[in-house]
Amino acid sequence: MGAAMSSPSSPSSSWGPDPSRWIALGVLATGALMVILDGSIVTVAMPAIQEDLGFTRAGLSWVVNAYLIAFGGLLLLAGRLGDLIGRKRMFVAGTAVFTLASLLAGAATTPGALIAARFLQGVGSAMASSVSLGILVTLFPDSRERAKAIGVFAFTGAAGASIGQVLGGVLTDLLDWHWIFLINLPIGLASIAVALPVLASDRGLGLPAGADVAGAVLVTSGLMLGIYTVVKAEEHGWVSAHTLGLGALALALLAGFFVRQATARTPLMPLRILRSRAVVGGNIVQMLAIAGMFAFQVVVALYMQQVLGYGAARTGLAMLPAAVLIGAISLGLSARLNARFGERAMLLTGLALLALLLLLLTRAPVDASYPVHLLPSFLLAGGAGLVLPAVTSLGMSGAGEDDAGLASGLFNTTQQIGMALGVAVLSTLAASRTRHLLDAGRAEPEALTGGFHLAFGIGAGLLATAFLITLLVLRRRGGAGTPVTREAPGAARDLPQGAPGA
Repeated sequence: MGAAMSSPSSPSSSWGPDPSRWIALGVLATGALMVILDGSIVTVAMPAIQEDLGFTRAGLSWVVNAYLIAFGGLLLLAGRLGDLIGRKRMFVAGTAVFTLASLLAGAATTPGALIAARFLQGVGSAMASSVSLGILVTLFPDSRERAKAIGVFAFTGAAGASIGQVLGGVLTDLLDWHWIFLINLPIGLASIAVALPVLASDRGLGLPAGADVAGAVLVTSGLMLGIYTVVKAEEHGWVSAHTLGLGALALALLAGFFVRQATARTPLMPLRILRSRAVVGGNIVQMLAIAGMFAFQVVVALYMQQVLGYGAARTGLAMLPAAVLIGAISLGLSARLNARFGERAMLLTGLALLALLLLLLTRAPVDASYPVHLLPSFLLAGGAGLVLPAVTSLGMSGAGEDDAGLASGLFNTTQQIGMALGVAVLSTLAASRTRHLLDAGRAEPEALTGGFHLAFGIGAGLLATAFLITLLVLRRRGGAGTPVTREAPGAARDLPQGAPGA
């Protein structure tokens, strides 16, 4: 099985004659599901965690922030290390670290123990997630099969986020919050058991091929400090000395990293990966889209609970139609639509639908009716089923065999930055607007709704910006299905768009 996977031969039709590749895809998707499930399942259990462990309001945010800082800060380094020591080793080791950390989080009895376990979960998530897409693109060299595989992978993201919201409420209500972490144990152990015989062994390039210690320190510290600054901006203010000072330091560290990569003999991130218009544009579009989609994934859940009075489980169930539609499109239709019309066209369509979704939510009233005001908007969430596979393909385009882990780490890093920006920017603006309305004498439900309306509007603006960048930057030379324009000879090669008849 490993040989068949590691040395792609001629493209196959349908699901291909080698089932081991699709079993391997199942392992990668399960790993992604576990990570995303963990990210969403904890949000609905936060009040129970605070009451049980005695967290302060400020301290409780670190249950999320500790994970986010480790995850986002280490992705790029972990992706490159996967290229050097072998992506299978990195994936299995990361899954093992995440599983162990989940056990520690489930057994935590103090705030400090839980925060430390969440940080370790972020480390494991970075190790496993950073190489998942790199393994995927080498498993499926044919554009049609790759599009189908990316659709499956993207589907797990939508499923994990929605299942997490429902499952978190159910587990917390029926058992207790410890089980939101302990549920990762059987998933993680099963993933490791299947990954060891199924994933192809790759030796990697070896540490001498890219062991840039100085670059690793610069980028990891810069990313961690940058994400820390963003998530703390809500507490200190965007123009405070704390935010501006640490933000400037983070930018200086990242600038130093790029200078180092241009001069290092064995760079951690060879700058050739940035020569592709699709790679750079795809990553920027993804960052903006993820930040904007936060308004739907999280803010609308807060609106239903804090304004409409929904419980945690009811909120998750209310969002299930959106999750089902996203899953059906990303898993069943996106590959065929991308092949017929091109990934760029589908990305533009999906971004437009999501922006419209948020614009409609800006008109949701204090006494909203679910079938009248919410369900029609939720059905537009199917646009995410077009956006996620298309932007994933574009973000991973140009990834050669030696740089697949690097491109995967870069893609996942921009995803986490987008998530951090969405959390900090939209939450801060919504809270500020709510306080302003309360000071003006508005009732609390009306003030909360006004704050959420602002978050929805800003999210729509971020998605509109992503639409314009896609339109202007990810240009094509020909009709539907043609590759994105190449920048120059020697630039990283873009993924084929999968034109009909290919």
